[in-house]
Amino acid sequence: MAKITDKTVQHLKYKDKEYNLTVDNGLYLRVRPTKSKKKLNAGGKSWQFKYKHPISNKDMKISMGAYPELTLQEAKAIAAEYRKQLTLGIDPKQDLEEKLIEEQRKYDDSFKSIATEWFERKKKSVSEFHANRVWRTLEKYVLSHLGSRPIAEITRREAITILRPLEKDGKLSTIKRICQTLNQIMEFAVASDIIQANPLTKMIGAFEKHEVTHMPSIRPDMLGELLFKLESNQTIQNKTKLLILWQLHTIARPKEAARTRWTDIDLENRVWTIPAEEMKRRRIHRVPLTQSSIDILLEMKRYSENREFVFPGERNRNNHASVYTANAALKRSLGFKNELVAHGLRSIASTALHENGFDTLLIEACLSHLDQNTTRASYLRTDFLEQRKDIMCWWSEYITKSQGN
Repeated sequence: MAKITDKTVQHLKYKDKEYNLTVDNGLYLRVRPTKSKKKLNAGGKSWQFKYKHPISNKDMKISMGAYPELTLQEAKAIAAEYRKQLTLGIDPKQDLEEKLIEEQRKYDDSFKSIATEWFERKKKSVSEFHANRVWRTLEKYVLSHLGSRPIAEITRREAITILRPLEKDGKLSTIKRICQTLNQIMEFAVASDIIQANPLTKMIGAFEKHEVTHMPSIRPDMLGELLFKLESNQTIQNKTKLLILWQLHTIARPKEAARTRWTDIDLENRVWTIPAEEMKRRRIHRVPLTQSSIDILLEMKRYSENREFVFPGERNRNNHASVYTANAALKRSLGFKNELVAHGLRSIASTALHENGFDTLLIEACLSHLDQNTTRASYLRTDFLEQRKDIMCWWSEYITKSQGN
């Protein structure tokens, strides 16, 4: 075989018919005519590799690319690699196709696409409020950086670098939540056989430790002062006062209290059933209603009896009150800034009930907390509704007595 050089390939003449030039063992240059009856200017030179399949012994062919985009030296190097694979019993065409599929899969499996799959499952197990916060945080701090990246190529250092500015700004609680979310997404990718290992596990250790600070609250013996200020305040609307009292008597979270619906109230059986989608842990929570709680509802009827929500919004009466209404009143109108937030009302109840000897398991049920004893929780099939009725009655009486002090 005469030595083929780049100059040889460059000066090959086009003929009336297509022909192949043997360049190396298995490597051919396909030369197509510049004119034909079917096409004009259809000519060109392209590389092909022909071989026998290592198992079936069938004639096989791989189209390698056009000349001069793929040079002679590059084509010879690729052909040499194909021959090496054949000696190892590997079909180079199949290997090439598998690599292309793998590369395509990498880019199909972008971080955003996998995060979206994870989120579709995650949001079923948490409240709508919590789910929306998780996704907003991802969009704001992560997806703009990693969204289009193949998830298999994301590194721990890369993720840490993205979160460093938050650490500088002192947003340590945000970093903690993002690290938890990223870890869950990566674990989902591992479980789905998209990646082999989670590169972001325990990433929180790379940042300054977030010291958990409990939400501001007051001691139960200060409840009388709170109730006096609430009752005597002339600037707070009556329905806002009733919302705060409703949250106190039911020991509900601010969001759950503000979004109370009339359809969830059973006055005959004296029970408020909060739907799973409204709860933090996505499970139904039943609240025994005391007489004081029912009195609040009866008073609210003049504001919202024919509406969906018990506590209507200020601007849109067909919507519910803002989940921050009680918080704003405590902070701005009642003078409890940095001392008490709406969520802290639950802490007052928890402290009073514990100090008066009530069973911790029943108190946690009143607060709609998950049992930290996972073994016990797996066997329990009750929400202790009957046992909680006495506790809630005691708590309502405690509030009423505090109003008189």
